[in-house]
Amino acid sequence: MREILGRRRRLLSRRNGGRPELLSAALNYAEWQWPVLPGVAPDPRARSRCACPDPDCTVPGAHPFDPGLLAATTDPRMVRWWWANRPAAPIVLATGGKAPCAVSLPALAASRALALLDRRGMRLGPVVASPTRWALLVKPYSMEQLGELLYAKDFVPGSLRFHGEGGYLALPPSETGQGGVRWERAPLPGSASPWVPDVEAVVDAVVDALTRTGVSAPEL
Repeated sequence: MREILGRRRRLLSRRNGGRPELLSAALNYAEWQWPVLPGVAPDPRARSRCACPDPDCTVPGAHPFDPGLLAATTDPRMVRWWWANRPAAPIVLATGGKAPCAVSLPALAASRALALLDRRGMRLGPVVASPTRWALLVKPYSMEQLGELLYAKDFVPGSLRFHGEGGYLALPPSETGQGGVRWERAPLPGSASPWVPDVEAVVDAVVDALTRTGVSAPEL
């Protein structure tokens, strides 16, 4: 009986334009105690635009709107209800608190930086990739901690973005207005909650890598 009901749910999801893997991934994140919520889907008439009311939205299909960010939860019952009603919705992580934060940078610069860090043998956690930006997940940090870290540096590329307390990040396998979101470095399978590094280590390494690879400011 359970298998039959599961097949019916998957069939209804497909008929409604849904993707069963989104619900499965959202439940997995909730099990890791990562608070998630459904994001605004891209506008079906023009996928590069957002379905939210803002005609100039800069992150189409990759942000929360209704419900708002504060509704993010790890409750599997709520997660199932959301994606039963919005089966194609992107998965949005509410960063900060007990959930991972992130440091993101343009995709090309990130690819070069990660290649250099791999050659150095630096251990990185999961890395989320979209066509335009990659985000390195890090341990939760406070705004005060981030401010002190950046103040101590002589140079920080303006293209670096910090997804901390009160921030958000679209997670795989979401589809946004800029394309699909995937794992460039996936969490290790079977892990109860993926390991992530400290923000200090990541920012130090990324800034140094960008400087050494000679990525110009316009490219960032």
